[in-house]
Amino acid sequence: MEQAAAGTHVVPDIVLNDGHTIPQLGFGVFQIRPDETVEAVTRALDIGYRHIDTAEMYGNEREVGEAVARAPLDRSEVFVTSKLNNGFHRPDDARRAFDRTLEALGFEYVDLFLIHWPLPTLYGGDFVSTWQTLIEFRRDGRARSIGVSNFQPHHLDRLADETDVVPSVNQIEVHPYLAQDVVRGYDADHGIATEAWSPIAQGLVLDDPVIVSVAGAVGKTPAQVVLRWHLQRGDIVFPKSVTPSRMQENFELFDFELGPDAMAAVTGLNRNERTGPDPDAFDYIPT
Repeated sequence: MEQAAAGTHVVPDIVLNDGHTIPQLGFGVFQIRPDETVEAVTRALDIGYRHIDTAEMYGNEREVGEAVARAPLDRSEVFVTSKLNNGFHRPDDARRAFDRTLEALGFEYVDLFLIHWPLPTLYGGDFVSTWQTLIEFRRDGRARSIGVSNFQPHHLDRLADETDVVPSVNQIEVHPYLAQDVVRGYDADHGIATEAWSPIAQGLVLDDPVIVSVAGAVGKTPAQVVLRWHLQRGDIVFPKSVTPSRMQENFELFDFELGPDAMAAVTGLNRNERTGPDPDAFDYIPT
């Protein structure tokens, strides 16, 4: 199934391993202030986005829910993701945190709920009991799909060894300077959809001469080229901007394709350079 969007654009759906579908292009609200979130999400929905990515840690779930409620759309038409705050990995804490997420959003269910970080140096290294708690949320229907974020293959191996539910999604940092072929390959081999956060490396790749050259050749902006590269590799992507023109530009990715040479040139920029933390060392808990 494909999702008809505003104008002539059609956003493809990705079929997850649990049978649910997710729009391949979404709108991210990381670092959007709560007092700007309702307007930003409303504009995104007006443009045609039908996939919104938030998190407990972002502090704007309530505003996302308000924008969805105000939109002239049925709840079922908007795919909403949230993520478990790092401070609530213990099962009872996770249950209470998930209840707060649904309350803040004003929803009876969330389309996708993720463990935000594995935090292997905290909680005695136990993220498996946290995953088992998310399985409860899926079982009772309050999370249609469940997944993880920033998990490496050895983290995923533990989930496979100790539980019988494979994550539907693994949301990881991916961009031309961090191609993540090993993690993406693992995900593909195990039926896990890869979502790419920081898809333009916080803007660092947009001045790269290779990307600028490809953009000139196809008559698109560097950001559009990079986002199209993600889509053609099969990943789910949700760029973030509060600038109306950029929000519109980021949605206009379906009237062109990158040829094999352009795809290879962008992929060849990989430096294994992160803009974010190392998932094996990250131990931040908000206070």
